[in-house]
Amino acid sequence: MKPSRDIADLLAIMAQLRNPDGGCPWDLEQDFASIAPYTIEEAYEVADAIERGDLADLKDELGDLLLQVVFHARMAEERGAFDFPAVVEAITAKMIRRHPHVFGAARDLPPDEVKKLWSEIKAEEKALRARERAAAGLASEVKPASVLDGVPTPLPALTRALKLQQKAGAVGFDWNDARQVLAKIREECDEIDAELDGGDASAIAAEIGDLLFAVVNLAHHADADPEASLRTTNAKFARRFAFIEAALHDQGRKPTDATLEEMDALWNAAKAAERAGS
Repeated sequence: MKPSRDIADLLAIMAQLRNPDGGCPWDLEQDFASIAPYTIEEAYEVADAIERGDLADLKDELGDLLLQVVFHARMAEERGAFDFPAVVEAITAKMIRRHPHVFGAARDLPPDEVKKLWSEIKAEEKALRARERAAAGLASEVKPASVLDGVPTPLPALTRALKLQQKAGAVGFDWNDARQVLAKIREECDEIDAELDGGDASAIAAEIGDLLFAVVNLAHHADADPEASLRTTNAKFARRFAFIEAALHDQGRKPTDATLEEMDALWNAAKAAERAGS
């Protein structure tokens, strides 16, 4: 096969990879659960390319993410559940349905009315999905509606914490200002300190979770995306540690040959170099 701009050729490639007769052994042994982590990883790599402003990388990463959609659709088709065209049909139907102010009769609505209409349409979709599941014998126990409904459990923990807090805050369950959150963070740190004395690993982990949740709330009050903030700090840490490694390499040494004090001094040198270059 040759490279192509036709989605049909990508579908054909995936079909061959999953073909028991001459397909790829690795692809053949995969299932939805084993591929899901790769799907999440590819979405993050798309976000990373966007943050770096690298459009060449973005093109490649979007292709990798599209491959994940094709992979899942192929496995579903093999089970007789749905195929890739059904995925396309479902999303086009949803976009048309959720934008009556663009494709329907509800034109020229102000932004606040558009947002209200969007919420109403989503509620109607949820009710329809519940009826369809009930008709298929898939209905689960009916639970009372919650303000927190609609926040997916599989989201990255920091992102899910932010969305939960945003929904709770919309009905008044939140601190009034960021300094109150800072006080809560100090309280959580004290609780961790107390648990460290006890040495109970599970209790310490629980208190660390509370601290992280409070820090996410501080990010919420500061209009900062905690996931993006942590990614930025991760990149900064990696950059400064690379500075330490390079400096030690110039001395004919490795990090394992240096003391913490020496590496800390190099860390401060890395910070100074960044400030001088900014």
